[in-house]
Amino acid sequence: MFEEKRDMLAPEPGGETELKTPPEQEQPQEVVSWYTPVEKEGPEVVSYFVQKTPLPQSAWGVRTAQPRPPAPKKKRRGLWIFLGCVGALVLVVLVSALLHGSGDDMDPILPDDGENPSSIVHVGEVETSIPKVQGDAGVKLQITQERGPELSPQEIYRRVNPSVVTVVAEEKEGASVGTGIVMTADGYILTNAHVISGGKKAWIATDMGVTYEVQLVGFDERQDLAVLKTVEDVDLPPAVFGDSSRAIVGDTVYAIGNPLGLELRGTMTNGMLSAVGRTVDMEGVSMTMLQTTAALNSGNSGGPLINAYGQVIGINTMKMSNTDLDRESTVEGLGFALPISDLTFAVDDLIALGYYRGIPVVGVTVVTVEMEEGGTGVVVHSVSEGSGAEEAGLQVGDLLVAADGRELHTVDDLMIVRRAHQVHDTLHLTVWRDGEVLELDVMLYSDREMD
Repeated sequence: MFEEKRDMLAPEPGGETELKTPPEQEQPQEVVSWYTPVEKEGPEVVSYFVQKTPLPQSAWGVRTAQPRPPAPKKKRRGLWIFLGCVGALVLVVLVSALLHGSGDDMDPILPDDGENPSSIVHVGEVETSIPKVQGDAGVKLQITQERGPELSPQEIYRRVNPSVVTVVAEEKEGASVGTGIVMTADGYILTNAHVISGGKKAWIATDMGVTYEVQLVGFDERQDLAVLKTVEDVDLPPAVFGDSSRAIVGDTVYAIGNPLGLELRGTMTNGMLSAVGRTVDMEGVSMTMLQTTAALNSGNSGGPLINAYGQVIGINTMKMSNTDLDRESTVEGLGFALPISDLTFAVDDLIALGYYRGIPVVGVTVVTVEMEEGGTGVVVHSVSEGSGAEEAGLQVGDLLVAADGRELHTVDDLMIVRRAHQVHDTLHLTVWRDGEVLELDVMLYSDREMD
């Protein structure tokens, strides 16, 4: 195999090495995260959705939740009991208009006795006094490669909805209401960082209305990601997480969450992926998102974006909307979710350390090339200065044969191996260069260290 790959890389008489590159792969892919093209049109999210008027008081009637057998361990009060205890707290919706790019900050208009659904908006600074707890370093976000058959919308709802929870962050006045995803049976919950921003105490409610107090494991502002953990011992149904890097434009997707707050909890909407690898600039932070036409509204923040196989492939985070409330024209069908496969490093760090170190990077850009004898291979296109790849001696034109003993045929193969590592781990590469097989150990620095 090495001889054949060497022949493919041999220079043409009188010229430099020529590699056959698939027509659709015109640019190299950097081994930091999945490659995304540079957006030339500038920032896309021009404003955020805000509900204009509160829901009618009659919409908040109390309903008794029916427990699902067998009952969770140490089942606490139902959601309706909590609503009865708050008494004077009447759920209303946050009314404000946030103008993107404006130099003047507008304070949200929050009624004295109200709670507000968490807005679909990425906030640049998160402050919270929710009690913290040390996570278990052995808990990892597991991404499933197997898909199985496509499911009907009804099957998807029955499968995923029990893994979707309401997240309530109690503030000084009122509360922020968002959505969360059950990651593990013992009560690790994923949500957006902006959902818990400003919170002093937090709790979750299951689809059956059973509530549990939660503590903060960790959060990261730049990723807009937070991990919560139940205080009590629980046995919750965890979601299945799929590989978002396999998602393509046109895929059917679903969202489940709590649009506009508690009363409409468990709402499912559907649509399709309208873009993948979409770069969105938000308050000076560049985020790579999945773009969807599934309806997202305030309160959907932190909820799951689900593929046709019932797997969570994204965390719903923001949407585009028109902020001019005097105009009837609005922007529709532009929601954004964080790709779940890009969050594995962040989730694992937040659980183990309480903070996020960044993405472990190899320090090269690579391309998938066609081999003369058939099949494909992975070739180094460039090497970053000061990176672990440069320190290990990787060079432009090197053919990456294997990583940690796994054969490499495409860039995605290398991504899968890298995903199993953390910052400051060592990645072992088998390299073919000028007829010689090299074994190189590459230190994986953080992308934030490289910055």
